[in-house]
Amino acid sequence: MEQVPVSLWTLVAGIVVTAISIWIGQNHTLMPVQASLQAPLVDGFFNVMFTIAIALFLVVEGTIVVFLIQFRHRRGDDTDGVPIEGNLPLEVFWTAIPTVIVLLLGIYSVDVFNRMGGFDPAGHPHSAAHVAQMPGSAIAATLSDTSEATIAPTIGIGASPQTLNKPADLVVDVKGIQYAWLFNYPDSGITSGELHIPVGADVQLNLSAQDVIHSFWVPNFRLKQDALPGIPTELRFVATKPGTYPVVCAELCGGYHGSMRTQVIVHTPEEYKSWRTENQIAQKENLNQVVAVNPADLSTSEFLAPHTHDMGISAATLESVVMRRD
Repeated sequence: MEQVPVSLWTLVAGIVVTAISIWIGQNHTLMPVQASLQAPLVDGFFNVMFTIAIALFLVVEGTIVVFLIQFRHRRGDDTDGVPIEGNLPLEVFWTAIPTVIVLLLGIYSVDVFNRMGGFDPAGHPHSAAHVAQMPGSAIAATLSDTSEATIAPTIGIGASPQTLNKPADLVVDVKGIQYAWLFNYPDSGITSGELHIPVGADVQLNLSAQDVIHSFWVPNFRLKQDALPGIPTELRFVATKPGTYPVVCAELCGGYHGSMRTQVIVHTPEEYKSWRTENQIAQKENLNQVVAVNPADLSTSEFLAPHTHDMGISAATLESVVMRRD
């Protein structure tokens, strides 16, 4: 029986490895549901890298298994192996192929980063409240209307090539503090502990941090951006699927870092309009209640009672301190 040429076996093995790696790379379930316009771009890049990784794994591990069987020690064979000192073509091959792969992946990643908005040049409209958080800002000191727009240098994911030089449909100021996210809507005055956005809207998040570095990460959007103290950063995206998705701090920010979680709720346009109206009415009523109370008519403990939680003390402790002072 004629022996099958090594080149034919190599061709068959290459076809099998390619088919398996492509199938696994395109049909895995490692990523959560896509919910933003940017998610397919990231997943496409991830699938390519995962396909290459599967192929390399099969080639390397398969070669090891074949060599273990083919060149195993046989009983009675005490001869030395072939004295091979090197193989220049093989060394060039296994150096050149990874180099080409890395270069191509680098070019691909730059293209994805650009299409997501990573190359959006610095200088974007930001609310005055966001600019005012920058230390040493002379402009911020003159701003009193938080809805007024000002140009501020930023880093992060900005407008995509399709939306470049176009204002976002919705701007939200996001502040990270130990250990929570606060969302302020400058156009409506709403402040919330959750991010509410309409599906299909071009949303711009102006990120900042009050204390230490935090990282705003929405796995379903495939987006993550650091929030830095004193340095405004930006995250711009379009949600494509209504639902509730987790928001996670992806930067170790202290002892309770693991609990720094909230959620982004993607509404239909009608639901978002209803949520916005309800919250504007509710916050206006709360403001009227606060204004209606005359501080002069309150005792010290009554005046400070609503702030005990922020001060980190209990109401009983506050009462005892006030009594001792009086």
